[in-house]
Amino acid sequence: MRAKSRVVTWLKGISVVIFIVILARLFVFLPTMVDGNSMQPTLNPGNRMMINQLAYSFSEPDRFDIVVFLAPGGQHYIKRVIGLPGEELMYKGDVLYINGEPQSEPYLEERKRSLHGEQPLTGDFTLEERIGKKKIPADQYFVMGDNRRLSKDSRDIGLISAEDIIGETSIVFYPFEEIKIVK
Repeated sequence: MRAKSRVVTWLKGISVVIFIVILARLFVFLPTMVDGNSMQPTLNPGNRMMINQLAYSFSEPDRFDIVVFLAPGGQHYIKRVIGLPGEELMYKGDVLYINGEPQSEPYLEERKRSLHGEQPLTGDFTLEERIGKKKIPADQYFVMGDNRRLSKDSRDIGLISAEDIIGETSIVFYPFEEIKIVK
């Protein structure tokens, strides 16, 4: 009788764990795969990542978060948040300016050092030139890929609505030799 009781206890425990894992998979963590070169060198094509779908349930995206969102045409894009609601944004001389103040983008330094000649990684532009507005409207975000020369992002597709953001991603779990936390 005791052996049967232990088996039942183990089965109940395993069932609860499986149930919790299924719920987490359905409602919290969603796997995705990087498709394309727009986030290199931070992320590589084929990297598999986990999307935290609850990341913005109780807060808003921060500058430089890596987010997954539903882009025009129904595709999922992975990009970095550059501009937040209410901000003025421009690039001049390969430097990001938010509300007139220069911002450091350390994740771009390696890429900038690898460039040859005087050509910038990020070409000059103002928010108004790209979207026709001086400030980013409420509940909208300006996103860009880290591989600025090859990224289709807010410079092309416009601002991203908060409701189109699926979640934040920062954990590469495959391939195994590239497992890392990215920021």
